[in-house]
Amino acid sequence: MFPGQLYKTESGRLFHAGAIAIILVGLPARGKTAISRSLYRYLRWLGVQTKVFSVGNYRRQIIGVEITNDFFSPANKATADLRSKIANACLDDMVQWFSSGGQVGILDGSNTTEERRLELVERFKTANIHPMFIESICDNPAIVDANIRSVKVSSPDYVGWDRSDAVDDFKRRIDNHVPFYTTISDLNLSFVKVINAGEKIMVNNAQGFLQSKIVYYLTNLHISPRTIYFARNGVSLNESSYRADAPLAPAGQRYAENLKNFLLKLRENSGQTSPSTPTETPRQLTVWTSSRKRSFQTAAYFLDHEEIIVRPRSVLGERNPGVCDQMTAQEVQKMYPDECLRAANDPYRHRFPRAESYYDLANRLEKVILELEREKNDVLIVAHESVIRCLYGYLHGLAESEIPSLEIPEGVLLELTPMAYTIEEKRYQVPDTVANVDWQHQVANLNSFAVSVPASPECVGHYLPDSSSPSSPSSSTLALSSTASPTLTSKPRELIEAPSQGSEVSVPV
Repeated sequence: MFPGQLYKTESGRLFHAGAIAIILVGLPARGKTAISRSLYRYLRWLGVQTKVFSVGNYRRQIIGVEITNDFFSPANKATADLRSKIANACLDDMVQWFSSGGQVGILDGSNTTEERRLELVERFKTANIHPMFIESICDNPAIVDANIRSVKVSSPDYVGWDRSDAVDDFKRRIDNHVPFYTTISDLNLSFVKVINAGEKIMVNNAQGFLQSKIVYYLTNLHISPRTIYFARNGVSLNESSYRADAPLAPAGQRYAENLKNFLLKLRENSGQTSPSTPTETPRQLTVWTSSRKRSFQTAAYFLDHEEIIVRPRSVLGERNPGVCDQMTAQEVQKMYPDECLRAANDPYRHRFPRAESYYDLANRLEKVILELEREKNDVLIVAHESVIRCLYGYLHGLAESEIPSLEIPEGVLLELTPMAYTIEEKRYQVPDTVANVDWQHQVANLNSFAVSVPASPECVGHYLPDSSSPSSPSSSTLALSSTASPTLTSKPRELIEAPSQGSEVSVPV
């Protein structure tokens, strides 16, 4: 099963939706592949048996990449039979996959002529498969140009090419399609038109729950470049208690300052704070975090930069440990041996009494997933390890069995960049460059910046250390602690030692 899957059926198909063929339509460089891969990721997360059938991949497997751009032109009669053979090989495999129990097949191709679309409709209806078209239309040259430069020139077709030559060649490929392209006009068909990468959506004749879920997902989707960062919250004064909701310990405050300094410097050095071309706008950074104290206080160090939005959200809170709160792993094993056995057999879906499972957490996070797809700013998510595991698992399309044992090290910044064909990942050790942190000064800063926090309470006192508590930090100079937060479900793995000064860590994914 997959992380967000609600139930199983004997046929393997969900939501009483039968088999659905998603057919992409549009000129090259309109984001069709990005839409296909993103939709595949989301439907798999829901547990829907989904597969992408890329005509481009079939073409590369059959004849390779050594072809001229006029090969793709519908006017080229010399290549018509070969193009038809490639497209039909992909289609035959897709229909065969449906017959073995697949539910949603995604046909990633141009399908720009009405004649070809009618052929597909007849073929799928004959096999009792409901066709649904997604047409990506873009009349904004800036979006098309950005897509060519950021995605297409790095595709397998242009390995070893000069970048400018690859751009020119791909633009000629587009020009070959334009005279033969007709937009969908048959209102008897089920279709969605995505215009200018999500600026406008047109929906026609969408039927049933699953198609409605697909449409809703598409309304949140875009193909604009962005970066997603993950960082665990700093260590708190009471790591063993969930109910205590303890504030950051001195080591956590120091880590929070280091995280802010390192990320802002990283973005400045990588050019993410300034546009690379005249048509681009600078990508701002938005920080999402839990409303729990240690997470909010870790993110709150970004509040002294007025251009950065910090959003605390209760839905990003960690799993509730239930009866295991304040207990060590040994104590849990002694008191609940049967529950521990069930947890070992199914660490993703098992929940201890009055606790949350990873499955519960994943379903709670679905609204965050959709908002993450919609967000065009760069995003830093500061949260507990369990939350990051679920969101990381979604972006990489991991099975539910892989999520509980994912290694999200403390003191490491994860940088994920969604691309059309993959997710690029880098990991950085956050360097310790702060001599001391004046917490009293920081409290004053938090109070003054509280009004800039969306959806925050009227007073941020809830998020600040209780100055009357004997455990609250009172010294203006805070020492670094090595306290680590225990996690019952984590499996020990050797952490790759990261170089100092924030250099990149090579981690297999």
